[in-house]
Amino acid sequence: MSDALAIRAAGLGRRFGTPDGEVVALTGVDLTVRAGELVGVVGRSGAGKTTLLQLLGALDRGYEGSLQIDGRELRDLGDRALSRFRNSRIGFVFQAFNLLPDLTVGANVILPAHFGVQLDEAEATRRGKALLQRVGLPDVWGKRPLTLSGGQRQRVAIARALLLRPALLLCDEPTGALDATTAAEVLDLFDELRREQGTTLLLVTHDPEVQARCPRVVTLEAGAVASDRVRAEGPAAGDP
Repeated sequence: MSDALAIRAAGLGRRFGTPDGEVVALTGVDLTVRAGELVGVVGRSGAGKTTLLQLLGALDRGYEGSLQIDGRELRDLGDRALSRFRNSRIGFVFQAFNLLPDLTVGANVILPAHFGVQLDEAEATRRGKALLQRVGLPDVWGKRPLTLSGGQRQRVAIARALLLRPALLLCDEPTGALDATTAAEVLDLFDELRREQGTTLLLVTHDPEVQARCPRVVTLEAGAVASDRVRAEGPAAGDP
């Protein structure tokens, strides 16, 4: 694990105006995450987990305080620069998959390569097929997402998120649609990414098994950090 900081948030807050008044989604969040860390994010519904992921993923710049990803203050980036930064540096695994039903699985997986990155079609296809093989789906390239099970679509979404080898991977319930065996395999893959590529991962989860695999767990309550627990990190699953 590197000593470099992948995430530095100080006094991070987010408020939303509604017809019924102001809603405070996050308040006073201080969070630093080193490059290569695996951090679980937990909390009850409405605790601010989704809002935090949206801010960390450069999907929302309407925040209070300071938020730096890989040393860049997100608020200081223009729209086009922010889009390029998000596409090249950050990967997302959404709970709802967000696959385009009219495209094939293969076209969904390589879709990030079509947005302002230097990756030709042949290399994107090679990577995409290798990633589908890695998540246990070697034969679905030409299929449509709606012909797959929920667990298969989740694995396609994970392959898509990894196509551009992001430095930061943000996951919203990444194992929620998976059986226990496949979930363990996905978590093993995340461990490999950390070891091989130094990928930083934040996993929002309610699954105790996933939490147990996270060396660090941050708990949110009412939009604030209620606890930040680090345990001694032993060998990753599969290591001798």
